[in-house]
Amino acid sequence: MRTLVLNAGYEPLTVVSFKRALVLVMNDKATIVQSDTGHPVWSSSGVWDRPSVILLSRYVRLPHVRAMPVSRRGVLRRDDHRCAYCDKSATTIDHVLPRSRGGHDTWDNLVACCLRCNNVKGDHTPAEMGWRLRITPGMPQDGGWLVRGAERPQPQWHAFLAPAA
Repeated sequence: MRTLVLNAGYEPLTVVSFKRALVLVMNDKATIVQSDTGHPVWSSSGVWDRPSVILLSRYVRLPHVRAMPVSRRGVLRRDDHRCAYCDKSATTIDHVLPRSRGGHDTWDNLVACCLRCNNVKGDHTPAEMGWRLRITPGMPQDGGWLVRGAERPQPQWHAFLAPAA
């Protein structure tokens, strides 16, 4: 089980194990915001709520802009492992503007792609192939992307990981 850690401004910081979160709570460095009541932690000294979201007692400031580095895993995750051209299962990534034509490894130029579409497209642009992208590539904006360890968020975290309005 994992626990989402919030700063005093209720901004998500990171994800830690429930054991680490429980230690922070027991040492009065954090308070439990939400707990998993169906799975308490039993010890020789008693029963504890298993924290799923904790709030740090001291304020931790977040940097204003967090640039998300581009990675193959990140592109596949952003596109939900679906091909940007045919919507089948994707295992590779493709440069919309091929590298041989000046395309770079950026969030705006990379998309998830199935092996068949990647081989057929080759060194062409989607327009030259008569293809249309089913998504608009770009840097992920969801709050879950900014929090280290929140790749598979738990349902009780969604209220805290929602993008700020």
